[in-house]
Amino acid sequence: MEAPGRVLKLDPIRSIKKAPVEEYFESGHRTCQGCLSSLPMRLMAKAAGPRTIVLGSTGCMYVANTTYMTTPWVVPWMHTQLGAAGSAAVGTAAGLKALMRKGKIKDEPINVIAFCGDGGGADMGLSAISAALTDIEYNLLIFLYDNESYANTDIQTSGQTPWGAVTTFSPPGKKHRIMQRRWKKNVPGMLAAGHPDTRYIASGTPAMPVDMMDKVRAALRAGGPTYIHVLDPCPKGWHYDPEHSVELGKLALETGIYPLYEIKDGVLEFTGITKQIATGRRRRKPVREYLEKQGRFAHFKNQDYAYFQKKVDEMWEQWIIPCVVAFSYGGPINITSAEPKVRNKNVERVNASWTGEPGHAHEEYEGVPDAPSEPWRDDRVDEPRSALPSSGQ
Repeated sequence: MEAPGRVLKLDPIRSIKKAPVEEYFESGHRTCQGCLSSLPMRLMAKAAGPRTIVLGSTGCMYVANTTYMTTPWVVPWMHTQLGAAGSAAVGTAAGLKALMRKGKIKDEPINVIAFCGDGGGADMGLSAISAALTDIEYNLLIFLYDNESYANTDIQTSGQTPWGAVTTFSPPGKKHRIMQRRWKKNVPGMLAAGHPDTRYIASGTPAMPVDMMDKVRAALRAGGPTYIHVLDPCPKGWHYDPEHSVELGKLALETGIYPLYEIKDGVLEFTGITKQIATGRRRRKPVREYLEKQGRFAHFKNQDYAYFQKKVDEMWEQWIIPCVVAFSYGGPINITSAEPKVRNKNVERVNASWTGEPGHAHEEYEGVPDAPSEPWRDDRVDEPRSALPSSGQ
């Protein structure tokens, strides 16, 4: 995979021992204890190296990292507005190109990375990111850190918030126990399907640091506009003890809720734990193991776990490419993926996800019996719940 323009030589990082020792995101930031959104900033900067410009759109990683007259960023950093990560990346890459052409700065490859949260990237800034991914003459990386809420403004629901999760916009009530009834938006799959000229799109998590750093370097080596989507557990928004951040990141992979993959020049490859699951070397854990460790799902009953499990199973067994492309199919199809055998041929490919009234399929699971022995899972949702499975914040 050769880049369309000049890019820095960045060797793959195959093990933590091969990672650079230099830090370009230092201590001194003010993120929450156990924050797993600050770790990808550090890993991203470490993988990219010193010849890098970072653009940060408004979000918790902007607020926590830019206290007046202080910053953890060692490389050049610029704030851009909420939703403008894609625009800022294209403008910066174009500006550098023009200055080099006019001889006003040294003509050399420089990494341009624009990061954004899920609120700024998956919701408000999605159009700007989409536009950036069509500007194939510029080398840039859009890096979306996904903590599944608007964490900057006290945990409101975003397009990345999972079904059923409690946020300040979706508290459980007496009449409607489940207030967040939208399934999480599949942003990397959507961008991959809609931008065939984009040479590199990947998903990652700081819970698997080597995999994530390797993907940052792969994106920068590929050249052109590229995109990486990173899942970051958030103790404040997900309501768990901060020491469980990495554990939750791994559980998201082990349960199959969040897949790891990269798409190079249109060819899909699963990576890490997801590859082991997809090739039959590892079984998916029940999603309940992941959900029960988070206080934002403490109001779940058995039927809610069953519905959530069914939706994840559909993603693996009925999608045209498991976890990636949300379509079923009824005939032969030419898939050039390196992993074409992962589809479960024993499953009837009916499009169960889209039958019935949208958003109300969960009601089919009301008959699933619940376990009354667990005090946080009863109907007293309006009373204080002192028995949450985690301390939260």
